[in-house]
Parts: sequence; structure tokens; C-alpha cells
Amino acid sequence: MWTESDARVITHQLSRRARGWLRFLHQKVTTPDDWSSSGRPAPWWDDRSTPPVLNFPRFDLSESSYAIPMMADVTPAWREVYAEILDGLLDRHTTHWAAIDWLTRIGHDPDRENYPEDLARLWLPPHLIGRYDMPGWTANGVQPWGLAPDPIAAEGNLFFKGWFNLMLGFRGYVSRDGRWREPFEVTGYEDQRFSWTHDGINALLTRQWTARPEGLHCENTKIWPYCLSAAGLGLLMHDTLTGGNDHWVYDQWVQIAKQKFMGLAAPDKVEWMALYYDPLEDYIHKGGPTSGLSVSIYMLPQDRDLAEILYHTAVDRIGWSDPTRDVRTLPDPRFLLLGLVLAREFGDEVTLARLSEYSLNHFEPTFFGDGLDSFGWFFGLSEPYPRGQLNSLMMMAEIGEPGAWGRVFTDPNLAKFEQPTVHGVDFPRLGIATAWNDTTVGILHVRTYAATTSDRGAPTSFRVSLLPDAAAVVIRCDGADYPRWRVAGADTIEIDIDIDDHVLQIFWITAPGRSGAERGENVLISTSARPATNSDARLGGGGGPAGFGPAFGGAAGGDRLLGGRIPGPPCACC
Repeated sequence: MWTESDARVITHQLSRRARGWLRFLHQKVTTPDDWSSSGRPAPWWDDRSTPPVLNFPRFDLSESSYAIPMMADVTPAWREVYAEILDGLLDRHTTHWAAIDWLTRIGHDPDRENYPEDLARLWLPPHLIGRYDMPGWTANGVQPWGLAPDPIAAEGNLFFKGWFNLMLGFRGYVSRDGRWREPFEVTGYEDQRFSWTHDGINALLTRQWTARPEGLHCENTKIWPYCLSAAGLGLLMHDTLTGGNDHWVYDQWVQIAKQKFMGLAAPDKVEWMALYYDPLEDYIHKGGPTSGLSVSIYMLPQDRDLAEILYHTAVDRIGWSDPTRDVRTLPDPRFLLLGLVLAREFGDEVTLARLSEYSLNHFEPTFFGDGLDSFGWFFGLSEPYPRGQLNSLMMMAEIGEPGAWGRVFTDPNLAKFEQPTVHGVDFPRLGIATAWNDTTVGILHVRTYAATTSDRGAPTSFRVSLLPDAAAVVIRCDGADYPRWRVAGADTIEIDIDIDDHVLQIFWITAPGRSGAERGENVLISTSARPATNSDARLGGGGGPAGFGPAFGGAAGGDRLLGGRIPGPPCACC
């Protein structure tokens, strides 16, 4: 069982960068757009450096979701904004545009005889060039499967339903309202509608994978370890939420992959990695060991040892782990971002420092918009807004402490659903940087800020529910008793506050005989950001590039307990 007293480093405050990205992402997913429209598809080959499987707006949806459960672990007592963002991403994933490749690329690609020669050599079986579809051409309707109108029920199309299932798992991790466990509709071929639930999609994936242990197809005829590892992660999250036991199909697949889809030159070194496998042609399209980065990030919570082998083989080959070599990357920074996130997860401090410095100098971290309230990395692209996929991967290196991504799956915080919870926040006017319960003493720590600078000073309110006794609550704000609240139900209070930086302590334990200090009287405000841990001496103070979170060399300060019992609230100056 996850508890706040676990002896590990815990960050309880969203960095300013994370708050700015959260605001921008929320604005994008809550702004009406044309995702639900049918119509002419965008050109399918709009970037000639990578296959279109990575270029679809659909990957903006899935990859923009990765940092959300990590944020929920930083502010476990405030999660409604994360549910709202995930609903926006998931709603779009049910539309024609999300499945457009499956719904419009029917049969074999009529242009496959005309692929650019360099791309054909890079991505296709040499003996089948001119007679083989490029990765990303889904080939819905080819034999032996025939036309599949439902993009989920199809025997293939894993890169649609596998990531969809993972995103649905994230939604279940931030909210227990059960919205996506009820039937919803997905758009299919010629605008047919198909009814599904989260549980139904997960069961289908398990059933199909059981029938095909070597893996499901993405595009017809191609099995990708990359897609399968993301799909396995979705099964793992569903098991976590429901107590199920479906993830075994991925565990079984890993054993097959070791024998068939990667060349292990030594127990700790990978010589090659399958980009995809065509079972009809019995053909493995091999990539170099650096291609393992894209698998490692999904495999990490499922088979950490193998994921770390893939990671270290890749970064050693590229030279990122060698301080005597210049940091090099492709024109598309995606793989460097994967290296950055994985270096942080695996505790590879040398590679992390080198890639962090490169990112700071080359990827244009910028606050923008009215009041400079939004944040993103612009990557030298001279575009008006930050790109979704790249920024969402980058944000994973900004959230929480090292290992935060893996812990979502291996050490999930499900206790938060039974603890006092903040809701009804007028975001994006008012923001919540800190919201966590210290259950050892019964204090909910909340830090507010002006998420929209122009609204600073305006009145607002929010609620706190799941309190053991709403009438017995004691609140302090910025070090003083705070009377501006009222009981709104047996387990709920409503707090009036102005939109600004405030640090609140909401004392909710009401056991008889507690002293005044334990009930919040005369409690001083400290600069601690989290309960003290044995890791504080290792972390030390600051040291990272200005404005960067722990991922970029910064660290939380030391902690102290006040009155010998009550930990202080998060620092209001960060």
C-alpha cells in the first residue's frame, strides 16, 4: 500500500514550467476544434524523415497523456484538471480523425512503386521494394483479414487501440468517476459508430494477444515491439485499477521477443532490435541498438532489467554517456528526449546532465502568451505554439522525482481516492501547485497561485471533500488562522480565497485529546516541500540551471518538522 510516509523522495509541488505547460495543454484540449469532422485527410507523408506512424495527430493525443499521471502523483489531492484534460484527449481519440489512417488507407498503397529510394531502403524489405507498403500505410481490407469497419475490433490496428487503452488507464488513475467504463461510441469506416468501454477494449486486447502470442499487427502484416510494449503498459494499468490479471500476455511476449525480436550479443548488450516483424513474409526488419530507446520507455515499468539494457546499449552507442564526446542528435529531437527521460528514470546522472544542458541550450524553453502564463519548448522551429509530442515527452523530465514515470505503474498511489480532495477549482484562473495529505498527522497541504496573471486578486472559492468531520476542520493560511470557509456537507467544506500565491494547511484529524499545536494553533510556516526523508542529505540544495526542476540538476531543499510533530507546508517562494 502506498503511503506518504514511504522512505523515498517525494516532490509535492509542480514546477513553474509544469504549471505553464498544464495551462497551455488545458487550453488546447478545452478549445473546440474540428476533430469530430469527417472529410479529406491531411497528406499522409508530410515529414520525409520519419514514417507517418509517428506523425499523426493521434500521437499528440497519446503522448500528451504521459505526464498527466505523473502530475497526479505530485498533487494527489487535486486531480480534476487532469481528468478534464484526459477527457479532451480521449474524446478526440474516438473520432474519425484519430482513426483516419485505418478508415482511409484501404487495400495496398497504390503509390508503393513510387516511394523515394532512400526511404524505401531504410524502411522496407529489400527484396520487396515496389511491392510492399510503407510503415504507416494500414492496408485495412487486405487478405487474410478483409475490411474491418471497427478500428478497435479489427485484428490489427494495435497502434490505435493499444495507446487508447493506455490513455483510458491514465484516466482511471486520476478519477474514479467511471465515465469511460460506461459505453461510448467510436467512429468507424464510412462514419459507422461502434460502442465500447474501457473494460471491453482491455478484454479484447488480452483475447487477441492470447491468440497471437508473438503480437498483434499495427498496420496489416507488421508487428512492432514498440506498439506492443505500449499496449502491455495499458494492460498493466488496467490490472492495477481493477485487480485483474491480463498483463501476463506481455510477460509471455517478452520471452518471445528475447529470442526473436532482438539480438543479444551479451547478457547486457543488444546488437540489433526489430523495428517490425512480418509474419506472412517471415521477415524481421532490423534496426540498430539505438532503436531500443523507443521500446525502453514503455518496457521500463514492465521489465526494468531488459529496458535498462536497451537504454544503456543505445546511449553508449550514440555517445551520450561519454563526457569526452559532443552530444549529437537527429534533426528530429525525439530520440534525445527519450534519452533524457530514461536517463532520469534509470539514475544515469552523467547522461542526464549532458542531455539536460543540451536541451537548455537548443530547445528554446519559453514562457509565452498573455502574462507569460503558458510554457513550452519551441525547438527552433519558428512556430507560434509548442509542438505537442515533443513537449509532452520533454515534460516527463520535469515532473516529480527521478523514477516518477515507472512508479505510476509499479508503486501507484490509489490511497488518494479515499483521502481529503480539493475540487471545484476555477482553473485556469486559480492554479493549485501543491495538494497532498500528510496522513500521519492529518493535514492537507495546499498551495495556490494565479494561473492567469490578469486575474490576480480576484475572489474565488474551492471545495475540499472526503473529510472525516467537516465541522471540526481547522485552517491556517500563510501562517495565520483562516476563518473564510464554511461547512458545505458532512464531509465537505468550501473555502473563499483570492487568486494569488497562498499556502494553506487544512487540519482534518479530529481525534480527542489532541494538543493545540496538533490542531494547528501557533504553527509556524517553514520552507519544506515534502516530508523529510533519508534522501535529503544526498539531494542537498539547488544547483540546476535556473528555472529547471529536479530533472535538470535542481533539487528540493532540506526539511524540518515544526514542534516536533507537524511538517511545514510547501515553500511559497519556488
